[in-house]
Amino acid sequence: MLVLQQVSIAYGSATVVKDLSLTLQQGQIGCLLGPSGCGKTSLLRAIAGFEPVQTGAVVLAGSVLSEPGMRVSPEQRGIGMVFQDFALFPHLTVAQNIAFGLQKTPKAQQQQIVAELLALVGLPTLADRYVHQLSGGQQQRVALARALAPQPQVLLLDEPFSGLDADLREALAQDIRAIIKQRGISALMVTHDQFEAFAIADQIGVMQHGKLQQWGSAYELYHQPANRFVADFVGHGALLKGEVLADERVYTALGVFAQTQSTFASGAAVDLLVRPDDIVHDDQSGFTAKVVGKSFRGSHILYSLELEGAEQVYCLAPSHHDHQLQSRIGIKLELDHLVLFPRA
Repeated sequence: MLVLQQVSIAYGSATVVKDLSLTLQQGQIGCLLGPSGCGKTSLLRAIAGFEPVQTGAVVLAGSVLSEPGMRVSPEQRGIGMVFQDFALFPHLTVAQNIAFGLQKTPKAQQQQIVAELLALVGLPTLADRYVHQLSGGQQQRVALARALAPQPQVLLLDEPFSGLDADLREALAQDIRAIIKQRGISALMVTHDQFEAFAIADQIGVMQHGKLQQWGSAYELYHQPANRFVADFVGHGALLKGEVLADERVYTALGVFAQTQSTFASGAAVDLLVRPDDIVHDDQSGFTAKVVGKSFRGSHILYSLELEGAEQVYCLAPSHHDHQLQSRIGIKLELDHLVLFPRA
């Protein structure tokens, strides 16, 4: 449905997106994830038609929308957009906001579409309210309904939950995913919050310095990161120093492990990625580590553990296992596969 072909975007002499390519399938929800200033919002604006591309092309359903020297106007693209600040009109009612993009549609049909969308987003009784009479979550739903009203082929969402509190963000992300899936359209969201990305997206693209580092599922980003940046940006993790032995096993402070893929030659210096869920707290284990940090998270505690040699790993343990700083706890390793990087 949406294809980006080696897209670059520049403001003057500063290139903010460089040679970025990705494909979004029909009905798929994608997400661009990355720190502030990585180029993700600029890319979204170029897809919407608000920014030109310096190189490459933006293609929607086989039609080129942008390439150097040519740009289809935003209103002719068949793309809907939900802005970060919602951009609702305060002088219009909820129903009038939703119908704003339907001015060429007969009145009776407008009313039918508005009623259907209000029911879809769970606000069937608020048609005559004004924006200031709505909560943040309700405003977000109205903004979504307005973007869906013209029946776009692709929906773009720019940091759609940034102004909402944490509990509401998570619940609303699930609701919006269900609404988009029910409509059967493709969507692309921008966020710097990995948990929002995990909650709503089928495919996630991690960006850094204007480049796409990896495009994959949440599982792939977490368990099979393409590089150090993705490994560090997505989820907690520690990198342990290791050395590849002659029999293709890897020696680390946690023990010796078999390589799942023979990527590194004997004698190579490597770093092994260890996630908190790879370390299991086990009071019966003879292998112990010292508690040097702890963060209470309700049902679990995230422990920072120091191994022999001062290297540290994380362990996520049930919170009824409450251990004091500087105490030693038993651990065991449950590594399904090794993620190795060349030593930095």
